Amino acid sequence: MKLTEAIIEKVYAGVLGKIIGVYLGRPFESWSYEQIRASFGEIKYYVNERRDLPLRNYHLVVTDDDISGTFTFLRALSDYDNSLSLTPAQIGQTWLNYIIENRTILWWGGFGNSTEHTVYLRLKDGIPAPRSGSMELNSKVVAEQIGAQIFIDGWGLIAPGDPALAVELARRAASVSHDGEAIYGAQVIAALVAQAFIESDLDKLLDTALAFIPADSVISHLIADIRAWHAADPQDWHAARAKLAARYGYDQYGGNCHIVPNHGLVILSLLYSQGDFSLAQSIVNTCGWDTDCNAANVGAILGVRNGLAAFAGGPDWRGPVADQLYLSTADGGRAISDALRETDYILELALAIRGERWMPPKAGARFHFSLPGSVQGFRSQKNLTLENTPHPAQAAERVLALRYALKPGETAVALTPTFIPPEAIDMPGYTLLASPTVYPGQTVRATLLADGKNPGPVTVGIQLQSYGLADKTLEINGPQHSLLPGQSAQLAWQLPDLAGAPVAQVGICISSDLVQEGVVYLDRLSWDGSPQVSFHRPAAPGRLWVRQWVNAADYFADEFGEAFRVMQNRGRGLVMTGTREWSDYNVQAVITPHMVQAFGLAARVQGQERYYALLLSDPQTIRLVKRLDGETILAEQAFPWQFGQPYHLRLAVQGAQIQAWVDGSLLFTVEDALRPLLGGGIALVCEAGRIGTDQVLVGHD
Repeated sequence: MKLTEAIIEKVYAGVLGKIIGVYLGRPFESWSYEQIRASFGEIKYYVNERRDLPLRNYHLVVTDDDISGTFTFLRALSDYDNSLSLTPAQIGQTWLNYIIENRTILWWGGFGNSTEHTVYLRLKDGIPAPRSGSMELNSKVVAEQIGAQIFIDGWGLIAPGDPALAVELARRAASVSHDGEAIYGAQVIAALVAQAFIESDLDKLLDTALAFIPADSVISHLIADIRAWHAADPQDWHAARAKLAARYGYDQYGGNCHIVPNHGLVILSLLYSQGDFSLAQSIVNTCGWDTDCNAANVGAILGVRNGLAAFAGGPDWRGPVADQLYLSTADGGRAISDALRETDYILELALAIRGERWMPPKAGARFHFSLPGSVQGFRSQKNLTLENTPHPAQAAERVLALRYALKPGETAVALTPTFIPPEAIDMPGYTLLASPTVYPGQTVRATLLADGKNPGPVTVGIQLQSYGLADKTLEINGPQHSLLPGQSAQLAWQLPDLAGAPVAQVGICISSDLVQEGVVYLDRLSWDGSPQVSFHRPAAPGRLWVRQWVNAADYFADEFGEAFRVMQNRGRGLVMTGTREWSDYNVQAVITPHMVQAFGLAARVQGQERYYALLLSDPQTIRLVKRLDGETILAEQAFPWQFGQPYHLRLAVQGAQIQAWVDGSLLFTVEDALRPLLGGGIALVCEAGRIGTDQVLVGHD
């Protein structure tokens, strides 16, 4: 497969279409057509700021199952060596790794009520996929709800022009949690996304998708009926919606959110909009029912079909979103993301499953702005306007133009989130669990260029904001650099110790001693290196220093004395921080066990089922274990330990070598030659009991 510029832009547009649809439809999710018409008329644009209505959330960019599930379950491919032999059971294992029970991704509506909650418990009880999602086990109604469809777009995005591959991967992914018509509907969506890379005719797209599912299925009959209604009257979508509600409505297809009625709205909006993104979003959202899910599927399909032109010529869909999305999972370092970053990951997968390698733009910089309109979460904090433009000296590349208008002594700032933004701290619905993406000790690098027409020099530098007293942000500036008109600069700043506070945002500041207007171009910004950070209770009170740890334990609190107290009722709980990019480092903590079955410290943590851990266990044993598709004991020996006694644990990871110390004594040195975990964060581990510590050190000798 050759990744042309057009295909790359279509992947990006598909990601954008998905998240825009979610953000547009989320405030009135599950409302009826009649409720929406009475409150809004027809949906034409974002309504999240309508505070005269009982909306769930006034924020536009929100955590949502449609987004988190779509871009998280795709990780099954990279977690299993990008093999096309990926099985439903392996995708099910991916659920167990990334989903935190009762907290992330899924609607936790109860066993037998929420399909995904039911399936998660099946998987947790050891029932593998696809049996976990079968109607034989879960009943026809539960197995045919909407969830398979809402998580499926990504499997089409990694298969440009190859609907057969998209449909097969969609079948495996959907069968983890669903069965019957739910799988057929998911396969249709995946096929439409994949084929839309090379086909724009909507009837041909539907013909392609229908060829992959049984002709006698309800989904096939549903699509045939909608096509017939559209052929008879291609203008009146309101009448078609009424026919759909009468023949395929919720009174005919039960449960909380059945796939059949909602799939019908997706097809209806595609046909009656004739593929126009803005009109399709208006139709599918005004129609009601599962608005965010349906709008997201429509957005992904038409984003791919129309490319970035989908968002032109109508409302400003992209500006308020600024590429931002959240992936609230057990892999907290990937929670703060953006549409271009997810596009890079999808392109990497699309090539890897074909034995090829994705060469990311600008040497893999985290922020590279390489596609038109991309801002990757950057927003002006003051005195700036931002615009994605061609590079002034290299027209084939793109940059983020920072247009400033300064008075003497003023500073202009553009920042992007690296942790939970202030507006998302108390987000209702799906709580945003996240770890920072950058830490003290790492080096932030930026490439800047001053426009040649600037009237004079400006001072530029890297700025970060950290959370301080009462979780208010504090500005910290790195070294400053004078930039003459037409001059470029490579900035580098090793982030200082922040006394336990997390980095909230990072970006660029611009100042001048003169009154002037001009442009500085941000070509790229990234960071590298191992962290050197001390996690402890900071002097300034707040909550965010604790929330930089993703809680996958029953209880995690700081109000009982120790800075970090972890409690797990049954089984094993983890409290995690760090990112997949952490590779070679050491982590240490003095941990005190209290009535606990096992406890310890983990490194290279990639979720709840992928890590190395040093564990003191009952009976009196110490083990170095690897968690990956089950648990492997890499080394063990007898070790007497007791409740209430603090133990200084230390793990060092270097390449495939893992070393472990207790109280300063080296106990284990192991080379892991079989599928080694080469990157990941850290965790405190507690099994059936309680542990506590006041400090965790990373990178300190």
